[in-house]
Amino acid sequence: MPLYEYIADNPEQACRICAKGFELQRPVDRAPLECCPLCRRPVRKVISLPNTPRVSAPLSVSAAKNAGFSILKRRDQGVYEKL
Repeated sequence: MPLYEYIADNPEQACRICAKGFELQRPVDRAPLECCPLCRRPVRKVISLPNTPRVSAPLSVSAAKNAGFSILKRRDQGVYEKL
């Protein structure tokens, strides 16, 4: 189930939960919330940034080994040797 973010339409009149915003796990086929489950004030769905991994530089051989990866180097045609 996806995670949706909601925030109050008017934070000054909202409860402390929806004034700051909250996350809610809901099925995809359900309609978005129209009011806060706690204070029943109007809320709106917030479009959030997707969580994508950011790799700034390729891993070195030693960093890959420390992370638990097996490093293979091609020795001959179809033959690989573990470093």
